[in-house]
Amino acid sequence: MTVSFTTDRMLHFGDCDISGTAYYPSYLNLLNGVNEEFWAAIGFPWHEIIWKERWGTPTVHLTCDFSKPSFFGDKLTFELTVTKVGRSSMTVEHTVLCGEEKRWTSKQVLAASHLDQHTSIPWPDAVRAKLVSFLPPEPAAEPAE
Repeated sequence: MTVSFTTDRMLHFGDCDISGTAYYPSYLNLLNGVNEEFWAAIGFPWHEIIWKERWGTPTVHLTCDFSKPSFFGDKLTFELTVTKVGRSSMTVEHTVLCGEEKRWTSKQVLAASHLDQHTSIPWPDAVRAKLVSFLPPEPAAEPAE
């Protein structure tokens, strides 16, 4: 799988329960921050698309699988991969590592949404082109015999 975007996050005291173990709602807040950073990195910062253009990218589906616990002070690496781009939605897969050890994974569907009408909209052309550029290349077809 091709990694489209990678960023690090420190697991802070407020992200953990009393035992120092990562608290899953905080994980989702961190994931949201990674998504926001991704959109800024590709040229569509949320503060501009939300306030000026009046569209956003709400999550419409999310699954998470937690492999191993993370702890206060761990530096987590978030790898975001765009795996599908539809007319008004996209699928991203997240792998979260601490060093080389996988801690959790997530599959998330985001949709383009008009913020005043609360309806889905097609991706704006420039956004769609940018998202499609992150898709892994299609495997070459086997030659016919």
